[in-house]
Amino acid sequence: MQPTTNDVMGKVTTTLAITNRVDQANAARGIISSDQVRSTTLNNVLVDTGATTLCLPANVIAQLGLELLKEVVVETAIGISSARIFQDAKISLCGREGTFECLELAEGRSPLVGVLPLEGLGIEVDLKNQTLKLLSIGPNETYLTIL
Repeated sequence: MQPTTNDVMGKVTTTLAITNRVDQANAARGIISSDQVRSTTLNNVLVDTGATTLCLPANVIAQLGLELLKEVVVETAIGISSARIFQDAKISLCGREGTFECLELAEGRSPLVGVLPLEGLGIEVDLKNQTLKLLSIGPNETYLTIL
């Protein structure tokens, strides 16, 4: 899915498909039918290089049925507070997929994608051109390293 540009320099938004990975696994095992797999597509998701992780509003997390993993202390623009982390959000971005934890935002807040999912998927932000760039995963060059 291609990112979209905004009038604001350096701001990148994208379309993000999110699936409950546990539902997907249960459907593959025949425990539930494939039409019971909870998923959603969000438009105008902010790509935020100042954020660490995937952040979703509480209503989206509830719609997907994601399970609570833990509570953490986070630092935001307004200070230190606690937040809840949910697990098994499978995202699809620019043709690549991965499963990530997500931080819960207040209902009504805008979702955003932080640096960990971007790095995990091999996606780089080009702020000058307001686009997302796929890093190489070919036979001679790859963004994945094991040292």
